[in-house]
Amino acid sequence: MKYLIRKRNLYRLWFISSILSVACSGDGETQQTAEEHVQALPPTETAEVKAFLLQEDVFNHELISNGTIVASQKADLRFEEAEVIEEIFVKNGQRVQKGQKIAQLAQFKLQNALKQASDNLEKAKLELQDVLISQGFTLADSLKVPQETMKIAKIKSNYEHSLIQYELAKHSLSRSVLYAPYDGVIANLSAKKYNLPPGNEPFCTVIANDAMDAEFTVLETELPLIRQGDRVELSPFSIQNYHATAVIDEINPLVDENGMVKVKARIRGAVKGLYEGMNIRVRVQRSAGKQLIVPKEALVLRNNRKVVFTAKNNKALWNYVQTGMENSMGYVITEGLHAGDSVIYEGNLNLAHETPVKVIKSAIEMSKN
Repeated sequence: MKYLIRKRNLYRLWFISSILSVACSGDGETQQTAEEHVQALPPTETAEVKAFLLQEDVFNHELISNGTIVASQKADLRFEEAEVIEEIFVKNGQRVQKGQKIAQLAQFKLQNALKQASDNLEKAKLELQDVLISQGFTLADSLKVPQETMKIAKIKSNYEHSLIQYELAKHSLSRSVLYAPYDGVIANLSAKKYNLPPGNEPFCTVIANDAMDAEFTVLETELPLIRQGDRVELSPFSIQNYHATAVIDEINPLVDENGMVKVKARIRGAVKGLYEGMNIRVRVQRSAGKQLIVPKEALVLRNNRKVVFTAKNNKALWNYVQTGMENSMGYVITEGLHAGDSVIYEGNLNLAHETPVKVIKSAIEMSKN
């Protein structure tokens, strides 16, 4: 009997301690929830924010793509003869002017080949004259010689063959020297003096880098968003804070197997610092007229809804908004704000409705283009 009474008492103690444990844990969770609720209330201290006066401005619809820089003119120069390189007058990266000498082959064999061809041509002329005299004509009377007779005379004297060989030797000598076809810069020069020029590769490349293009691709579904003459903003991945403006010049009327269309834009103004093949980020813009635009920093999410805070009477006011088009800079506001509102764009992440605020900047200059 004593054993049963003792066991009942143990069960009672265990039951009472369990109840107390649950009660204590419940109080802790209630306290934590209360603390979190207090943290969500408007702060008692005045928050410093930055704001600007909302006005209608031109909004530019954007299309973002990646591309490369290409030269508007690029020429691969080659030697036509397999002779030893005698002189190289330039190096990679050097700027050259149109007609400037770049390199030349050994001249001895080529000059002698031309001289020999010239001598053979003179001999052929004498033989041609002998043939014509035998037919009762002279070389001075060549215009009076019947066409068929002149043709037979040139064949017998080997004149046509000698003339062809002379023209080939003359051409080979002239092509033994490379000249710059236009103003530009030298690239891909790897040949050395006293060596034969590369067989299947160009001797060097001349790039006219004072006129550069941006090549990029767009989806076929994005074609209605672009047209010739549209402005393009581009920035190289390798150069920070470098921006250039271009204008769409060509749209290739062909969709490839991946559903992409090639587009080329001519870069305006100076192109210093840009190189052929450089990877760039491209932003195509088209004006959508004047709109109410807020920077992306001004929009926050509250209860899964879009909210923009405005400053009025030293308080932050909570405004539910609807947005339309967007670009990399901001959103078009279609509902919830009006021109003249003081929109908070910095210091708004922890604000609540009617939080006391102090505007430390009443206007900003932002680019919506």
